[in-house]
Amino acid sequence: MRFEGKRVVVTGGASGIGKATVEAFIAEGAQVMMGDLNSEAGDAMAADSRFDNRLAFQTTDVCDVDNLKSLIDNAASHFGGIDILFNNAGAGGASETIDEITAEGWDTTMNLLLRSVALGTRFAVDHMKEAGGGVIINTSSINAHEAGWGPVAYATAKAAVRHLSKISAAQLAKFNIRVNSISPGFIMTNIFANSFEDPTEAQQVDTAIRAISPMAQPVSRSGAADDIAQAVLYLCSDQGGFVNGTDLTVDGGITVGHRHSWDENSPGLLDLIQENVGGNS
Repeated sequence: MRFEGKRVVVTGGASGIGKATVEAFIAEGAQVMMGDLNSEAGDAMAADSRFDNRLAFQTTDVCDVDNLKSLIDNAASHFGGIDILFNNAGAGGASETIDEITAEGWDTTMNLLLRSVALGTRFAVDHMKEAGGGVIINTSSINAHEAGWGPVAYATAKAAVRHLSKISAAQLAKFNIRVNSISPGFIMTNIFANSFEDPTEAQQVDTAIRAISPMAQPVSRSGAADDIAQAVLYLCSDQGGFVNGTDLTVDGGITVGHRHSWDENSPGLLDLIQENVGGNS
């Protein structure tokens, strides 16, 4: 029960990583205020007897500044303060490449993935100062580390979240507030399924991810939402108390290097050069 008596706010908590993290916090004694656009799913979770009245829900659009501030202020009022904030709400955003993206698509993606994190932090800090400190975790992505994992607007926003977390950690340390980010890899959540309008195609996404995971990364299973949830809890716990201003990558090793670095059956650059030289000799 590492979080007995702790007061937690989670955005995007009605599904995927957010839901797994809400459940993990409550299982370890926390009280959680959850925000999400999906009112039906949020209300159902809040009414679940398993949570023993430790979960409150408020329909929240994190792109709406007043809506976001209301969530955080109401959490502080409901629980008597805030100790932990998990800025997690997000979606894929605009899918166009840099030569095709519109200003509207860019701004919408940045508002959802970056501005909401900055302002969520801003609104929570006032309450954390009153509590004598706190912890903030922001969801970044492997897109923040390398090209090729997602759309340009999404990747840029996630890279900014990673750096925002570092700067915030430096500026908030004097208030005893720690800030870190977490970079998930391929995680089995609805963010992939939501990219498909056809329900049949959406249902096939999980199967496809399970099939490609062993070929895409050293850890030969797909990532689960709880893999990220447990990493978040570590960063928020006393065990993670000396971790500040850093990014924790939880990706099954997909960013360790090219395939040949972990798959002995995949040719590396030197192998290809030797084959080419041998073929020309």
